[in-house]
Parts: sequence; structure tokens; C-alpha cells
Amino acid sequence: MGSISLRDVGVVASTPLFTNLSLVIGESDRVGLVAANGAGKTTLLKCLAGLAEPTSGEITRSRGLRVGMVEQDMPATLLDLALAEAIRRALPPAERESEEWRVGVVLDEFETPEELRGRPVRQLSGGWQRLALIARAWITQPDTLLLDEPTNHLDLAKIQLLERWIAATARVPMVIASHDRHFLDAVTTTTLFLRPEISRSFAHPFTEARRLLKEEDEAEEARQEKELREAERLRRNAAELKNIGINSRSDLLQKKSMQLKDRAERIEQRLKPIHSERSAGEIRLANRGTHARVLVGLDDVTVTTPDGTPLFRTGRLDLKQGDRVVLLGQNGVGKSRLVTLVHRAVQAGESGMAGFRVSPSVVLAYIDQHMSQLPVEQTPFAFISGTFRLGDQRSRSLLAGAGFPVDRQEKAIRQFSPGQKARLSLLALRLAEPNFYLMDEPTTHVDIPGQEALEAEILAHEATCLIVSHDRSFVRAIGTRFLLIENRCLREIDAPDEFYATLAIGA
Repeated sequence: MGSISLRDVGVVASTPLFTNLSLVIGESDRVGLVAANGAGKTTLLKCLAGLAEPTSGEITRSRGLRVGMVEQDMPATLLDLALAEAIRRALPPAERESEEWRVGVVLDEFETPEELRGRPVRQLSGGWQRLALIARAWITQPDTLLLDEPTNHLDLAKIQLLERWIAATARVPMVIASHDRHFLDAVTTTTLFLRPEISRSFAHPFTEARRLLKEEDEAEEARQEKELREAERLRRNAAELKNIGINSRSDLLQKKSMQLKDRAERIEQRLKPIHSERSAGEIRLANRGTHARVLVGLDDVTVTTPDGTPLFRTGRLDLKQGDRVVLLGQNGVGKSRLVTLVHRAVQAGESGMAGFRVSPSVVLAYIDQHMSQLPVEQTPFAFISGTFRLGDQRSRSLLAGAGFPVDRQEKAIRQFSPGQKARLSLLALRLAEPNFYLMDEPTTHVDIPGQEALEAEILAHEATCLIVSHDRSFVRAIGTRFLLIENRCLREIDAPDEFYATLAIGA
């Protein structure tokens, strides 16, 4: 199958993304690529695919190696094609007629329903579009696959399908950039933590690799602290010898003083700041509190599709202060519809909405999976300063802390990446100073350090939440109550593993 070798590879944008990266991707490797948003994951994948050139170093591919690159977005030129035709177009033009049979084989591998195969790509869900991108790369029979955030927009059933496909079918080397910690643990054999100075790789999936990385960082920090103390000791001794040498007019002592000072400087020059695995922007929440015991109550509400088709009934349900309620269920059962109804009920406030009881003290923070609450034609500065009336200086400072430098605060929100929009949405949530968080897939575009920061903030503030999430690590970290929608019913279960087991995902 061949290999890809990297030797002292580096990429510099406005600042170094990564430097001196050396790595061999061999036949049995499945490398998880981990870094904050904007830290160079996609850039490295493009360099590996030959679609971009590194600033320094060499990338060597085995002769004749075929590399399949799966990017995050469906090309606009494919949106009006039928799904099967979009897959067929990935074949070289000379092979499209003779090798057309492979289209059906690949679609079968991804368990694609017949009714979807002739449907235009633009009418497919985000999850099916993502699987179509993978299928397009796979039909070219690559020797190596490069996957950029492959689980984005996938529901749990499709994530399970992808995990199973990688384990049983796609037996080629892979490099997978992903923020899904559980997925990385399930499918990777090696983890590469991409860093500006010294990147680190471990022959383990993410969780174990993260533990080893932490141990290495702590050992390096201890070593550097020891060397810093030694440098300070040498400087003190140098100063003492210098004073004695001046007072005694001893050239020898003054020379010895200079030697000690030089040793201290050489030690200090070797010391470098320890890299911190931080998100591309600060994530913080707030909780203004309330004396109400029940924030939102539902009295056997019927949840329907937009056209009025019944999906399920809620029964009597109270969302109490301190509850972190996670909605579980397969796609299409009505999770997001219930979140939308709760949002409308809280907005209705005192005027009321049939079947809902909303405490007058509720202050809502809402984010949906499409981040539709963002005014995309406005700039981040106009949105934050205009919505929260914090003054120009405070608004710019908060935006900078959230990962929006001053020179980018005046660009239209629509120009930003999904990860940047997610951080802006979370900043707006915090500034609303809510006591009730309503979040539909809040971690989809947030990097791993950001996910962990969001988890920590929710726990630290004891935030009351109603959440929909396909992120198994996030759900296990923050959930206190779990509501499962299945068979047109809503019922409470003890833990999410009961639902995950039905999808054969495992605990």
C-alpha cells in the first residue's frame, strides 16, 4: 500500500501553525489528528494530499500512491446531481462507464436506502452529504484516506455505521482530523497532537494518548522549572563574584562571574513556554440564578412535525433548577422539534403557550445546530455591542478573548468558519446571563479543548440545561437526566448507555 513520510515539515501562515514535524504514516496506521480550530489540521491534510505545499521540510509519498482526501464541504457543482451520479463523477472520465458498477457497491457499503440514490444531493441531510463525500473518495480506490471532520452532521446511527465501515471495510492507512473524542478512541491507532513548536505523537487512541501527553508536559514543565532555578542560582553567584571581584580588584573573579552569567543565559535560551491545549477562543458561561424550583413544565404536550404530523407526547415533565437534561433518540424522532417548542414557550412568557408552564424568572440562552440566532449580515462587533450594550472597548475585549482579533471584528459573520460562529454563539449565551440553557448540538463545530471548557463551565455554574447532542463524551460528562424518544413516546432512562447499546455503539 505504500506510505507517506514527513521530514521536518512546517507551515507558517501569519504565525507558525506547526514546525519540524517528522512522521511516517504506514500501512496499518490510523492517525487521529488533534488540535484547536485554526491550528493547522486541514492545512496538514491538504499538504499530505498534495493539494498544498508546506513552508519547509519534505513530504515523500510512495511511488504511485493514491491519496483520497475527504474535505468538509460538498462542492457546489455536485448539489443538483443525483446521489449516485455524484459518486460516479468521482471516477476518472475514461472509467465512468466501465466501472459504474462500483457505485452500487460503495453505496451498499454505506447502507444507502434505494430511495436516496436518485435524490439530488442538495435535498439530502448534512449527514448523508458527509457520507457521500467519503463514498466519492472511496470509489477511487485510494491507498490512503484523509478525513477532515468526518462525523460532523452525522447522527449516532451514522457515526456507528462509519466506525463499523472503518473497522471492517476501509483497510487502508488513514489520517483523521476530528473533534469527536469517542470516535477517535473507537477508530484510531495513533494520535498526533499538532503544535506550533513540537508536535507529539503516541501509538494510542485519543484518551490514552492525552494522558501520556499530560504526563510528558508535566515532566517537561518540572524539568524547565528546575533549570530556571539553576539559572537563577548562577545569576546570584555571578553577581556575588562580580561584587567581590570589583572590591578586591580581581580580574579572575570578574571573569568567573561572566562565565556563570553566560551559563545562565544559555540555560534560559533553551527554555520554551509549555504548550497549552487551549481552544481557539475563550469559552465561558454565566448563571444568574433563580429562586424558582421548576423553570419549565410540560403538561402532556404533543410534539409534531412542521406540517402537523404527530411525533410523540411528552407526558408530564418538569425541568427543574440544576437539571442537565439530555434528549436522546435517533434522527427524525423529534428532539429538535421539542427544543424548538420549549424555545417558543419561553419566548411567549406571560402570554403563555398551551401545555407549557414557564416561570416568570426564566432568562433563556438558546443555540440551535444551525446557529440561526446569529445575524449573519452583521459583524461580530455590531452584534455584540448592539445586543448587549457593553460599550465599544468592552465589546472588543470580549470578542478578542473569544478568538476574534480586532482586525476581524468588522467582517460579516457569514464569512466566518462554523467553529468561529460557534464561539460567537457561546459568547452571546454567556452575555445573556441566563439561568436556563437550551442547546441543540452545541459542540458540533467546537474543538476538543473548547468542548472540555464548555463542560467545565456547565458543571462549575451548575447550569440548568436542556440539550440535544450526538457527542457521547459530552453527554456523559454533563448529563444528570436522560430522556429517550422512541416508539412515539418520551421516557426517562437512568443513563445514555441504554440508548447507545440499542445502536450497538457500546458504552
